[in-house]
Amino acid sequence: MLGLVENHSLPRTAAFFDLDKTVIAKSSTLTFSKSFYQGGLINRRAVLRTAYAQFVFMAGGADHDQMERMRAYLSALCRGWNVQQVKEIVAETLHDLIDPIIYDEAASLIEEHHSAGRDVVIVSTSGAEVVEPIGELLGADRVVATRMVVGEDGCFTGEVEYYAYGPTKAEAVKELAASERYDLARCYAYSDSATDVPMLEAVGHPHAVNPDRALRREALARSWPILDFHRPVRLKQRLPALSVPPRPALVAAAAIGAAAATAGLVWYASKRRTTVV
Repeated sequence: MLGLVENHSLPRTAAFFDLDKTVIAKSSTLTFSKSFYQGGLINRRAVLRTAYAQFVFMAGGADHDQMERMRAYLSALCRGWNVQQVKEIVAETLHDLIDPIIYDEAASLIEEHHSAGRDVVIVSTSGAEVVEPIGELLGADRVVATRMVVGEDGCFTGEVEYYAYGPTKAEAVKELAASERYDLARCYAYSDSATDVPMLEAVGHPHAVNPDRALRREALARSWPILDFHRPVRLKQRLPALSVPPRPALVAAAAIGAAAATAGLVWYASKRRTTVV
């Protein structure tokens, strides 16, 4: 479906994946609200507010302005949080919360791209601390994610060092292509949101996955393929059915959820800060 194995005499290629609602079925940031409440980082009112934000996000009703307000709210919310405490909470809950909401179709696509000799890159507005462990869970080769500022006291300052959102994602893809010698005309990209149109435009093979209304219109107008991912499944349940040998990182993450979670601990702190999903 994705073509033959890459000819290594040609420039390298990659597949770029957005994370939320493209690879996983929910907002990676908002999914952790209950865990942070149980850990004493947020109160019940904040849990209810993030639950509502998750509903709006899943319903596809959050536009750019709403997402910006959500990001600002979450950044303010996590100001002063101890990063190590956040890491520990995420380490304990990442496997239980994220593994079950990974789309089977996305995991299969990642395996297909690897089998074809392409790198897989997760490009997410979520914080690097969470995206990197999730990327490891999936066997991704690289991640591009939002980076939050941590003060000398080891706590979040509430400021964002690098915000991976909208056109910034496309710029990061192009910079990575230059450093890794990817031929963007032969690369693939996947996203659910119209805010990622610049990233999709940057590659020769853009795909809309579970697209919001604006991206669906754009995809139809440009004849971009539209994919429907709707089968979340635990990795350990799907591995035996894979037709190609899974990458070691994927097998290890599926077999040792706790280890993968530990690798991904940092995630939420950063994601919170950046929080446009």
